[in-house]
Amino acid sequence: MRQCLLLALAAVLLSACAAMAPSAEAVLQPTKGNTASGTVHFDQAGEMVRISALVQGLTPGAHAFHIHERGDCTAPDAASAGGHFNPFGKPHGDPARAAHHAGDLPMLVAGADGKARFEALMDGMTLRNGPASLMGRSVIVHARPDDFTTQPSGNSGARVACGVIKAR
Repeated sequence: MRQCLLLALAAVLLSACAAMAPSAEAVLQPTKGNTASGTVHFDQAGEMVRISALVQGLTPGAHAFHIHERGDCTAPDAASAGGHFNPFGKPHGDPARAAHHAGDLPMLVAGADGKARFEALMDGMTLRNGPASLMGRSVIVHARPDDFTTQPSGNSGARVACGVIKAR
C-alpha cells in the first residue's frame, strides 16, 4: 500500500513539473512593404526546445528562419533585431550539423497558398535563464532561402517578418 502511495505521489509531482516547463510565443508582424505574419510557439522539452509555427503571407518556396539576438522589431526593416543569436561564437551553418549559430533554424517552406507550417525540436537553446535563453530575443523570417554557408547570415535576403519572444 505504501509503495502505491509513493508511486502515485511521484506521478503527480512529475506531471506538475512537466506542466511548469517554460513556454513562450512570438507574434510575427510584417516588416515595411511585406505581408508575412504568424505565430511561433516555443516549449521547453527537457534540454531541448520544441518550436512550432504557422506563417502566412509568404511567397511560395523556402525562407530562412532564425532567432536574432535582440527582442526589438521596431525598425521598419527589423534591423533593430540585430544579428543571429550566437551565444557560443560558432559560424553560421546548417542546424543539422554541429557548427552553427544557436539561432540557425531549419528552413521554413511556404506552399502555393503562401502558408508555412514548421515543427522542430532544437538543442543549443533554452527557455530557462542562461546564455542560451531565447527569452526576449526575436524571430525573423527572411525573403530567401538560407544557403547555410555564407557568413554571417546565409545570404537569406531581407527580413519580411519579425516577432519578439515572450513568456506565455
